Amino acid sequence: MEMEFKINDFEGPLDLLLHLIKESKMDIMNIEIELITKQYMDFLDSQEKMNLEISSEYLVLASELLEIKSRLLLPNNKVDENGEEVIEDPREELVNRLLEYQTYKNITSLLQEKELLRKDIYTKSPENIKNYIDERTEIHADVTLDDLLAAFQRYYQRKIDNKPLNTKVTVNEISVSSRRHDIKNILKTERRVSFFELFPVVSKEYVVATFLAILEMCKNNEITIMQNDTFDDIVCEVKDHE
Repeated sequence: MEMEFKINDFEGPLDLLLHLIKESKMDIMNIEIELITKQYMDFLDSQEKMNLEISSEYLVLASELLEIKSRLLLPNNKVDENGEEVIEDPREELVNRLLEYQTYKNITSLLQEKELLRKDIYTKSPENIKNYIDERTEIHADVTLDDLLAAFQRYYQRKIDNKPLNTKVTVNEISVSSRRHDIKNILKTERRVSFFELFPVVSKEYVVATFLAILEMCKNNEITIMQNDTFDDIVCEVKDHE
């Protein structure tokens, strides 16, 4: 096997050994000790020829591999209390260490991926939507501002609960005027729509701009907001001007 890597590419001897096993397409549960020991020793020898410093932990594992190799060559004379031969695999402890290290390595890689993803994630504490509302605004219908706000907050919370915990930030800015324009176009064809249908996108910028656009249109007598009964859907309707 051609060694195209250096000792500094590995986090330790187990990392090197795991790499050699994967490169040789070996079954980690049935390591070919003679072959893997030769590859490991050849690698250490190549590093010494390049005058690269080899830490003692690599040499310790090298001695362990040589010991396992020698034990596999010796006859197994162990018997249990019943006089039956006990088959022991000298590779077992090394395999368990490799499996444990592989698990640790996989978890570490997963955490590193999540850390990289978090660079694109923006988290923010919930805000009270009342901060965006003019208290003097009135709804010219049988739905009060508190009713509308309560319905909006329930709807928004349901949407947030159903969203992934991590939400990527969008760079598009949503203006109140653009949402007013959108709502007017919707009401030109529909005449009457559900209040909640006006929030197809669940992002703070989009939702706040839409809600403020609805309030502004109510204040300007452009639309009417109605609710026939307490638990009925809230609807928005174009206001007829005589």
